[in-house]
Amino acid sequence: MDPLSEVLNLTHVRGTVAGTIEAGDDWGVANDQIPGAAFHTMVRGVAWLELDGHPPLHLMPGDLLLLPGGPHHRLVSKPGASAEPFDRQASRQKMTTGGRLTIGRGGAHTRILCGSFSQDAALNAQLLTLLPPLIHLHPDPERPTDLVLHLLAHEISGIRSGTATVRDRLLDVLLVHIIRAWLMTNEAEPLPASWLTALRDPLVSEALTALHGDVARDWTLADLAAQLAVSRATLARRFSALVGQTPLAYLTNWRMELAADSLRSTNEPIGPVARSVGYTSEYAFNRAFTRVRGMPPGRFRTLAQAELSHPEPGSASPTTTGKSDR
Repeated sequence: MDPLSEVLNLTHVRGTVAGTIEAGDDWGVANDQIPGAAFHTMVRGVAWLELDGHPPLHLMPGDLLLLPGGPHHRLVSKPGASAEPFDRQASRQKMTTGGRLTIGRGGAHTRILCGSFSQDAALNAQLLTLLPPLIHLHPDPERPTDLVLHLLAHEISGIRSGTATVRDRLLDVLLVHIIRAWLMTNEAEPLPASWLTALRDPLVSEALTALHGDVARDWTLADLAAQLAVSRATLARRFSALVGQTPLAYLTNWRMELAADSLRSTNEPIGPVARSVGYTSEYAFNRAFTRVRGMPPGRFRTLAQAELSHPEPGSASPTTTGKSDR
C-alpha cells in the first residue's frame, strides 16, 4: 500500500457534510475553529472568503476550498459584510447535520456545500496538519475533483436512500484528489519537511512506497538504495532533506505507529505485534516503542484501551505522549 493510503487508513480520516448554504443577497456566515479541516465548494453563485492573515478571496462557481487547520473564517456576500455565527443561524432554523441553511435577502442564487475532515487525534501520525493553511482549487474538467463535486452536487439536490452515506464517502474520495492536486502545484512558501511534501520527489516517493510496502523487512540503507538504483549518499541526503529524518528513523517511527494502533485496537499479544512490524526480539521492540512513545507497550495498551472505554471530555490523551522524530 502506498504511504498516503496507509496514513489515511491508520489515522481514520473521515469526511462529513455539515450542510448546504443557500444564500440570497447581503449575507455572512462566521465559522468557528474546528478540530481537523474545513471544506467548502461553490456549487453555484459567488462568495468571498475572509481568513485572518489572508486577503479576501473571491470564490467562483466550481471553486473548492480546504482549510486544513479548521481555522475561524467567514463566508460573505462581499468583503466586510457582517457575519453571524453558523451555529447560531443553524439553531434558529433548526437545521440538522447535512441540512440546508437559508440566509440573505431575496431568492437564493448561491449554493455552498460545507463539510469537514477529522482524524484520530490519539495517533502521532499526521496528515491534515502537514498541509498548508489554505488550499484553493479552481474548476478543471481534466481533474477528478470536478467529477466528484458533480456527484456531490447531485446528492445535495434532494433526499434519496443512502444520501448521507454517499455524501460522506464522496468526501473521503475528494480529499485524496485534493491532496493529489496540491502535490502537483508549486507552493509559493515552502512547507516544513515531511513525508507528505516529500511525495513530490520521485526518488523519495519511491523510497517511502518501498518502506511502506514491506514494513517488517530488515531494511538497511544499502538495501533501499540498491532497490532504487541510487547511491546511498544520494538517497540519504535527499530523504533527510525532504522528509526531515533518515530513512531508517522514518521506518522506526512508522513501525511504532502501526504497533500503537494494534495495541490500542486489539488484544494481540505483544510478541506477535512486535513481529508484525519487523522485530524478532520483544526486548528490542519494547525499547524502541518506549523511546518513541515514552512508555512501554504494555502500559500504552492499558491506558489507550481504558481511554477508549471511558473517554474524558477535554482531557489530554496519554496515547499521544512520547517522543517523535517527525
